[in-house]
Amino acid sequence: MNGDKPTGREKSRLVALLLAGGQGRRMGGVEKSLLALGGRPLLAHVIDRVRPQVGTLVLNAGGDTSRFAIFGLPVVGDDTGGGGIEPFAGPLAGLLSGLDWVAERHPAADGVVSVPTDTPFLPSDLVKRLGAALEDAGAEVACAASGGRVHPVIALWPVAARFSLRKSMVEEGLRRADRWLARFRVATVEYPSEPVDPFFNVNRPEDLAEAERLVKSGLK
Repeated sequence: MNGDKPTGREKSRLVALLLAGGQGRRMGGVEKSLLALGGRPLLAHVIDRVRPQVGTLVLNAGGDTSRFAIFGLPVVGDDTGGGGIEPFAGPLAGLLSGLDWVAERHPAADGVVSVPTDTPFLPSDLVKRLGAALEDAGAEVACAASGGRVHPVIALWPVAARFSLRKSMVEEGLRRADRWLARFRVATVEYPSEPVDPFFNVNRPEDLAEAERLVKSGLK
């Protein structure tokens, strides 16, 4: 097997990168991943969904990492590795940091699955389906979609993508995840958005209220 191409069949050699580097502007600047949902932090819901699907979890977040100590996860910040990328440069900065961390700490990893920490209803078969789609299509990256919309930060990436990503961010000022995704051969995995979109994300207070309603309704 090519070590640069991730596969859903190698669970122990897959790393999930949980992206919590956003500033939460639409939530009043609060730490979204620590907001309570069903009496537990949003991040706890994401961990529960993703942990059974991979061998390793790592969290991307800025600032003082002690606030995440209770979760027992390694935390990596947006390390720009020599400059050229400003702070809070978006999810691509978090992806780059995560890919660099995996390359250093888990050099035998088959790939990195990135997910945002404001998506508490992620599918239990997400990684399996992304890996299968990647292999079936002979693609470089597999990405989730729902309701006719692609979710570029919910994807399975080759670790080696970090080299071109750093170059693109530093030399081109690339910041948009959709534009970065478009540079690859992509396999898209479509999920139904009814009755509940599994990639529902909590961006605004009303989204949190809706997520609370869904949890109370018994959504699994």
